[in-house]
Amino acid sequence: MEQLVNFIIRPPRAEYDPKNDLLDEEFMLKGKWYQRKDLEVKNSRDDVLKCSHYMPLIRPEGKPLPCVIYCHGNSGCRADASEAAIILLPSNITVFTLDFSGSGLSGGEHVTLGWNEKDDLRAVVEYLRTDGNVSLIGLWGRSMGAVTSLMYGAEDPSIAGMVLDSPFSDLVDLMTELVDTYKIRLPKFTVKFAIQYMRRAVLKKAKFDIAELNTIKVAKSCFVPVLLGHGVDDDFIQPHHSDRVFDAYMGDKNIIKFEGDHNSPRPQFYFDSISIFFNNVLQPPMDEAGAAFFDMPRDYFGKGSWSTVHELDYMDDVHDVAAAPTSSTEDVIKQVRSKRPMSRIEVPSDISAQDNQTADQEEGTGTYSAPSSSKMISFELSNGEPFGPNVPASIDDDDYVEYPLDNMADFPSNVDEEERVSMLNFTELHHFSIGFSILCILLQL
Repeated sequence: MEQLVNFIIRPPRAEYDPKNDLLDEEFMLKGKWYQRKDLEVKNSRDDVLKCSHYMPLIRPEGKPLPCVIYCHGNSGCRADASEAAIILLPSNITVFTLDFSGSGLSGGEHVTLGWNEKDDLRAVVEYLRTDGNVSLIGLWGRSMGAVTSLMYGAEDPSIAGMVLDSPFSDLVDLMTELVDTYKIRLPKFTVKFAIQYMRRAVLKKAKFDIAELNTIKVAKSCFVPVLLGHGVDDDFIQPHHSDRVFDAYMGDKNIIKFEGDHNSPRPQFYFDSISIFFNNVLQPPMDEAGAAFFDMPRDYFGKGSWSTVHELDYMDDVHDVAAAPTSSTEDVIKQVRSKRPMSRIEVPSDISAQDNQTADQEEGTGTYSAPSSSKMISFELSNGEPFGPNVPASIDDDDYVEYPLDNMADFPSNVDEEERVSMLNFTELHHFSIGFSILCILLQL
């Protein structure tokens, strides 16, 4: 159990090299020069947050520009903000991104699905407001980052607008759904016990209550203009989570559904909608009338590629350059993502296979041999009999019962209580262990 809880609150950190996986320190995008400024911000817990701010080399008229803070998902990092930068920078909207505490290269031990990340976001907003180069602020979050943005936005009505991509509506509901999504035949009492155990363990180790992560309650008190987006084929955080947030939301709102799942590249029309949304709520300044910028055949390249530009004679004839076909924003995103793909949420592949193997064994031979896995929790009845002397050979779904496991005292702790538990189908106990494995992936948001 300890290992499973650690897997939840301490998933593998995204690994990346800022020199190779972020946009260049200076780069040209659609004929204009931009820069990446790397910096550090400390949160209220004294964790150092690694951050990057993408902005024009020369601000229009030297005025402060609006900024969108990109908030990555649970398995992500600030490298995932490259798409946002490519989409928003040409509109004179700067993009700030960070590794949340416990993620990427930032300090911090645990990931908390938005609970502590909300405080990280607060520290970044405070930094930007004292920086002097930022006017209005917007938020763009994906998965865990969307939950973080919503939770912060409800507390800071000065946020100009938010894009929430694939948020969950209630963490406990999501846990329960994951059991059904991955076809695990799990008795009700085991689900309730697993969630209750994890709630207590996570609260003890990471100091946050999973039962408090309910964005529907937050949405009822949030008035920041919002654009929600969700893939129709998302079977990790299903689309109805965004629907529930949308229905409860009190402010101006819109929702977009698109083809794809939780990890799919987002379609161009969705990016266009985001660009229009942020242009409306942030009101960025226009470039000076008559300003001329070269329209490069390749819409993005770093400063290190400038010699290549000359080698290809891109600048020999300005008229030829202007007439050359240009790639779309989608092509530029593909170019950048070829260097480092967007962070993905990977469901452990052995869970469904283990459950199917168990089902085959039960149907084919009537015997069961418990799999050996460090991710599994095994039970050994003290009487030494694999199914116990009084356990029925099968049990219908209607016979499943829900036990009031409001405290750990109801869990067997001695031989007598173990005998009482042995009255339950041993297969249920096995499914309990599989259920824990399923539930442990929920932090991969």
